[in-house]
Amino acid sequence: MGKMTNNYSEAIRIIKNAILKSRYRAAAIANKELLSLYYSIGKYISENSRKGTWGTSAIETISEKLQQELPGLRGFSASNIKNMRVFYEAWQEIYPIRQPPAGEITPSPQEIDIQALASNRQPLAGGLAKKQLKLFFSIGFTHHCEILAKAQSLEERVFYIERCAMDFWSKETLRYNLKSSLYEKQGKLPNNFKTTISDKELQRKALQAFKDEYLLDYINIESPDDEPDERVLESEIVCNIRKFIMSLGKDFSFIGNQYRMIVENQEYFIDLLFFNRQLQALVAIELKSGAFKPEYLGKMNFYLSALDDLVRLPHENSSIGIILCKSKNQRIVEYTVRDTTKPMGVATYKTAKNLPPKYRAVLPDAEQLKELL
Repeated sequence: MGKMTNNYSEAIRIIKNAILKSRYRAAAIANKELLSLYYSIGKYISENSRKGTWGTSAIETISEKLQQELPGLRGFSASNIKNMRVFYEAWQEIYPIRQPPAGEITPSPQEIDIQALASNRQPLAGGLAKKQLKLFFSIGFTHHCEILAKAQSLEERVFYIERCAMDFWSKETLRYNLKSSLYEKQGKLPNNFKTTISDKELQRKALQAFKDEYLLDYINIESPDDEPDERVLESEIVCNIRKFIMSLGKDFSFIGNQYRMIVENQEYFIDLLFFNRQLQALVAIELKSGAFKPEYLGKMNFYLSALDDLVRLPHENSSIGIILCKSKNQRIVEYTVRDTTKPMGVATYKTAKNLPPKYRAVLPDAEQLKELL
């Protein structure tokens, strides 16, 4: 009976995987078809509206008439049709479509010339044209609209497309990372990873896992000296830990705050302790309400040594430390981290009161976060 049950379990696993893979392929094909349709409609709208042959309210009229012709039709509001035009005009030189017969719109994805990417005068980063085209078709139209509205260069757009596709970003996560300028800030953290992490691939992953600056716009606290006390800042982060993890990025798991260690019968407490699955390493974060000071790294070096000896598991990599402070002088940081022995970096943060009003509502509210996380 037990053997038969095991056989059934294996059958269920195989069938379930087949169903999920089929659903994924169907969704991917549908999304590719939809993007190609929008691209082709955008081309048609662009060619006719930009020449001045249509009136100023033509798109609004077309949208209204479409709703009358196809009751319940979604995705064809006037603003979304204009988005289709933007979509086409932004990508027409990168993703060319063969000309359809006169008076027709050809939405088929097969009409997109994949080979043209490789020889385009603006090749995509890394020479992975076909892979990038696949990623391009795997994210939704609303994601594309957000990227086109905020990212200017081809390289930046490709960066966000790849991250959306590979990390399964929601629209809200994409908006947050666009607002916090992830493209510009990722990989620029002042650090000593080259001298403290011997594995080259792990060096690269560590650099990509941290940002130079973190947007903590869900923290809006005042104190008598106009700067939050470090414990108050820590408390606000812990109260908003899901949002803070969104700020950090994927693969971070929260272990605890004021993490207690005993060294030679003395207690020591790390402000925030995380574990990163990609790096397979503990990540200690120390919060500082003011400017960076060189002595901060000496204390962090001690914490990391203790973590490696007392907490780290045998299969895990060396612990990494991040000093998260209000501000820093780049040259002072570079001199300080140069000869330290443990992997560390120094980042800064911005809270709500440091941001212009238009940037203070980047993250979704609590209910939306529950759905996302």
